[in-house]
Amino acid sequence: MNVQIWSDYVCPFCYIGKRKFEKALENFAHKDQVQIVYKSFELDPNAPLHAEQDMIETLAGKYGTSLEQAREMTRGVTQQAKEVGLAYDFDKMKRTNTRDAHRLTHWAASQGKMEELTERLLQAYFIESKHIGEHETLALLAEEAGLNKEEALEILTSDAYTSEVEQDINKASRIGVTGVPFFVFEEKWAVSGAQPVEAFEEVLNKVWEEQQGSGFIHMTSKEGSEDQACKDDSCSI
Repeated sequence: MNVQIWSDYVCPFCYIGKRKFEKALENFAHKDQVQIVYKSFELDPNAPLHAEQDMIETLAGKYGTSLEQAREMTRGVTQQAKEVGLAYDFDKMKRTNTRDAHRLTHWAASQGKMEELTERLLQAYFIESKHIGEHETLALLAEEAGLNKEEALEILTSDAYTSEVEQDINKASRIGVTGVPFFVFEEKWAVSGAQPVEAFEEVLNKVWEEQQGSGFIHMTSKEGSEDQACKDDSCSI
């Protein structure tokens, strides 16, 4: 079974959704036959490398809320992250542009290390408050994921894998992805958002049983949808 996951490294629900999907996969009888491919998605392609505003100020400006309302929004997300073993601290997160991180992930895929680097980047951003837009930081994270640091720097200082990132983004647009995380099973079934573990378990079993079917099973949270932009279970552009 092939599972494609569109996500961005600054999307808090992408990390939460990753953990929930991993838990569901642990309980899946055919987990050894599941191939996961991470796809690039940019929530803000025009985000600066070094942002002047902190995360709370950015959220307040983006959604037209007060600073306290923005902070309350992050409290809810922080609690959801805590429930899957992730300790978020929005006050320390360093907002940045993720294009280079995505390019580096495509290179990691060519080296058989896509999953390792994806996890390392998410952990670095959300848990360790590292600046994942800076080349030196990215190269160090690549090294920690089992890749060659100098080769990583060579990739970062070139435009390598730009077309691969754009292909992912264009495909997301074609199939109607407006928010992440977005999971596509066997190019037919889709799950949007950081769904409950039970929902992922259900779709894994259903896809396994109905791989000869057609069309999307497009699941969204009962509590929210993609257009709520990071308020419930997904982040949208």
